[in-house]
Amino acid sequence: MPANDFSSKLAAHEAAMPPAMQRVAHYLDRNKVAVLAHSAAELAAMIGTSDASVIRTVQALGFQGMAELRQSIAAAIGKSAAPLQHMRQTFEDLEGKGSSAADLVIDTHMESLAQLQEPAARAEIHEAIALLGGVARIVIYAAGPSRLLAEYLRLLMGRHGQACKTIGQGGLGLADELLDLSEQDGLLILSYGKPYKEVLLAASEANKAGAKIVLVTDTPNTKLAKLAQGLITARRGRTERVALHGATLIILEALVMGLAIANQNRTIRTLARLGTLRDALG
Repeated sequence: MPANDFSSKLAAHEAAMPPAMQRVAHYLDRNKVAVLAHSAAELAAMIGTSDASVIRTVQALGFQGMAELRQSIAAAIGKSAAPLQHMRQTFEDLEGKGSSAADLVIDTHMESLAQLQEPAARAEIHEAIALLGGVARIVIYAAGPSRLLAEYLRLLMGRHGQACKTIGQGGLGLADELLDLSEQDGLLILSYGKPYKEVLLAASEANKAGAKIVLVTDTPNTKLAKLAQGLITARRGRTERVALHGATLIILEALVMGLAIANQNRTIRTLARLGTLRDALG
């Protein structure tokens, strides 16, 4: 749908609308994100009218109702509106069901854990450990909220003596981060949804350098997945609901433990030195 579809409909229909309906339509046009986040009654309170007036205005513009209007706006806004849409849908799931948000989170993570217990899911993690176990350095690519998980992973790996760095800057900054990729590296990518050009470039450069690639993702059938030698499927909660990263964290900690066991002498030596340094600071 064209990004200006709502505005085009407004331009085509507003001449036939009474002034009160025009006021509602112009408010909706200027506040599309609010339309995604609020009910007709809530929007009516913001505008100073009735929910029936809001719905009549939406229908006068050519939409069947609020649901179709929200779908149109979400399609026009694109990915930037996805977190809001997913949170709204999560709220709607909870309404009238007597369950709490905490119950929803716990139940969702239990579903993800059940999936990780399947032999095929465990095999993916074991294969990733084998791929990364012999590399000199692990480079972790992550952007957005996943960057915090990457930094936690880098800290744990450092404590086990594993050379490690995180990358994932947007724009031109990524170019500097990719300069020293080599065949001695393993690239661990955390990427969800449709891959952006930055992560595709990182994977392409890793392949050119001869580095091994392990991808952790919830979308295993992408161009990015085809560039990886190892693939771990990680759920981020329920489809089109608020994203939850518990399963990813469990997978990453399983990787850390597997790599620590694969390099036991280095792990013990580094942890002993960490203890010495802590004693000196105590």
